[in-house]
Amino acid sequence: MHQEIPQWVYIVFTAVTAAGVLMQALVLLGMLFALKSALRRVDEVTKKAEEHLLPTLEATRRLLEEVSPKLKVAAQNVLEVSQTLRVESKRTAGAVDDLLKKATAQTERLDEMVTGTLNTIAHATATVHRAVVGPVRQVGAVLNGLRAGFDVLRNKEREEHAAADGDHFV
Repeated sequence: MHQEIPQWVYIVFTAVTAAGVLMQALVLLGMLFALKSALRRVDEVTKKAEEHLLPTLEATRRLLEEVSPKLKVAAQNVLEVSQTLRVESKRTAGAVDDLLKKATAQTERLDEMVTGTLNTIAHATATVHRAVVGPVRQVGAVLNGLRAGFDVLRNKEREEHAAADGDHFV
């Protein structure tokens, strides 16, 4: 039951395994070179970044150290100004309210004065109307009466003329 494997199979198997291991070693060696190259590039980029970024970071730090107290003072000033504005706006709002109340009272007073004046003018106009129109009507009535009287007299004269003319009236 036990079969014997020919020796050439062992040799082929060993050769294929050795070729696989050799191929794996070559791939690993290629990866090593690629990593070394990439590491060199990363190292160069890091050096350039350090050359440019470190001075920039240092300048930024100095700038922040210089500006920080000024920013604190500015923030404090803004806070004080906002508080002052709040107080002044409340005071101004009170003054405006008082002014509006006074203006409303004066407007009402002026309205009463104008209304009174207009009522007085209307009353005076009615009185003048009665004082003038009444006598004018009476004079008009007298004139109408006179006119009617004259018309009656003129009609009598016409009748006399018409009677005198007789049938000769054209």
